[in-house]
Amino acid sequence: MPETSFAFELVSPERLLLSEPARLVVIPGEDGDFGVLPGHSPFVSTLRPGTIAIFKDGKVERRIFVAGGFAEVTPERCTVLAEEAQPLEDIDRGALEERIKTLADDARDAAEPEARAAAAARLRIAEAMVAALDRPAYR
Repeated sequence: MPETSFAFELVSPERLLLSEPARLVVIPGEDGDFGVLPGHSPFVSTLRPGTIAIFKDGKVERRIFVAGGFAEVTPERCTVLAEEAQPLEDIDRGALEERIKTLADDARDAAEPEARAAAAARLRIAEAMVAALDRPAYR
């Protein structure tokens, strides 16, 4: 009889954020979103900033924004090692918009190329977070 769920874990640098059985999880891979189901073929993928969608009974139960990281998939488990992770409902849009303004200024005004590149990378993540709030995928 085929498995009906797999172990899903979401880990940030600080702690284990989530560990639960799942039936379907959609993850923002570097080359596009990919879905994980029980019995999935093994692989590893880098992640782009975007939203992990965790489904239950055919509907999205939870959405978590990740800033990037890695996912490891086996037939029995999926582990996401996220650089940063935050449930979409916990994101403060006002604070995020202020952060975007500050990061845009930092990217524009940085004297050193490394500082400019770092601010631009943080800005892209913040903009991806706004996009996730404005256009939630997989309703």
